[in-house]
Amino acid sequence: MENQKKTVQISDLMTRSGVKFGTSGARGLVTAMTDEVCYAYTQGFIQHLRTSKQIEPGATLAIAGDLRSSTNRIVNAAAAAIRDGGYTTIHCGRIPAPAVAGYGLENHMASLMVTGSHIPEDRNGIKFNSPTGEILKSDETGIREQQVHLPQHIFDNNGMFIDPSYGGLPPASNVAYDHYIQRFINFFPDNFLAGKSLGLYEHSTVGRDIFYDILTRLGAQVTQLGHASTFISVDTEAIRPEDIALALQWAKKYHFDAIISADGDADRPLISDENGNWVRGDVAGIIVASALNANVVATPVSCNTAVEKCGRFDRVSRTKIGSPFVIEAMKSALQENEGIVVGYEANGGFLTGCDITRNNKTLKALPTRDALLVPLSMLLLSVEKNKPVSALVNELPPRYTASNRVKAFPTELSKARLATLIEGDKTQSIAAIECLFKQKFGRVSNIDTTDGLRITFESDEIIHLRPSGNAPEFRCYNEADSALRAEEMNTICMTILTDWKNSH
Repeated sequence: MENQKKTVQISDLMTRSGVKFGTSGARGLVTAMTDEVCYAYTQGFIQHLRTSKQIEPGATLAIAGDLRSSTNRIVNAAAAAIRDGGYTTIHCGRIPAPAVAGYGLENHMASLMVTGSHIPEDRNGIKFNSPTGEILKSDETGIREQQVHLPQHIFDNNGMFIDPSYGGLPPASNVAYDHYIQRFINFFPDNFLAGKSLGLYEHSTVGRDIFYDILTRLGAQVTQLGHASTFISVDTEAIRPEDIALALQWAKKYHFDAIISADGDADRPLISDENGNWVRGDVAGIIVASALNANVVATPVSCNTAVEKCGRFDRVSRTKIGSPFVIEAMKSALQENEGIVVGYEANGGFLTGCDITRNNKTLKALPTRDALLVPLSMLLLSVEKNKPVSALVNELPPRYTASNRVKAFPTELSKARLATLIEGDKTQSIAAIECLFKQKFGRVSNIDTTDGLRITFESDEIIHLRPSGNAPEFRCYNEADSALRAEEMNTICMTILTDWKNSH
């Protein structure tokens, strides 16, 4: 009995379990992410890296996790798969996703981050990183094709470990935590935040402790706010009304220079100006790219067009939505020797495609989303220009974005609804779109189907529709020449899409 094994194809497991690839890894309901499913996924990841010669037999892998209640169990299941495959685990504890990825890159080591990022706590996931960075779409294909062999004597009928301690996870080490701290301390000017008063909105982001350590070591006076003992889903692309209200209240009470936060795994930032207004991620990305003297910016098609209109960069490369596509665009730019290459997403996660030297200090490339680089770079520019954060935002062309999502919108249904707008030729598509939106937004001047459907109207206003890749949600991004109009557009679109979801 002890030697019996079950052979499972990862692609079949995805269909059967409902745990599928999102951005750079597997995501699903916690109830679906049994020990057996997580063990199998980790085995598939390791086998793919080994067969593609990205790791050697017996290599060491780093693993970390976020603060969700389900994370400990999933970390344990992944560690068991690593050990049973003949590999060694460095347990990095509860640290940001870019911290474990960066440690792995520096040591040419594959890594895993157990996190559901910003999605609700009833879901979780495993992010996979090769020794050279985030797994790409080609790696996803390779993992899907793997056949893994699961020892049946360790699982019960529900796919859980019979012995919950089976994973044998080693004690947590501080090596990746310390490495992440030094990344910023070694690049940014000593004590450059002296005199700055910052709010740190902690909620349940796994970055709350390490953010505090870094900000205070760089000289800031930090006030810790909103600590939560249970997980809170903070989506930096669709900021909760209560978080908008909290930032305004805190700014008025404490007179901060900025408020800083992040999502669950601390790879997507939140930064407010001195008035408590959260800066949208695709606006912050432009400012950070400027601060780092970037030549080329890779960013998804959904992001604010101020990046082109500002004229600060030699080239802007537009991609599909998702960090793997941004990374591919950065790699292409680097192959063409186009100078300093960076990327960012609408959620604010910032990626560096190459080493960046500034004031004789070097920031190593980290081609995965990072949150903390964003507020630190913006505050550095604020100090150097002697301007508040709001002034950095106001220097950009007046293009404002708003986004939200319709929840409980099944992915297949949202794709089917979207297909009705892009079937046929361009003329037919525009006619279908105008049937739905013309009364509120006027005539269509252009459509872009790079990722979802991005509609530009003759007014230069934009609606971008896209089914979420991570959850049963339909996302809508809007852009206009005023913040009020962008929000108004988004409210109108939410009503239209909700009615659309409920129509038969």
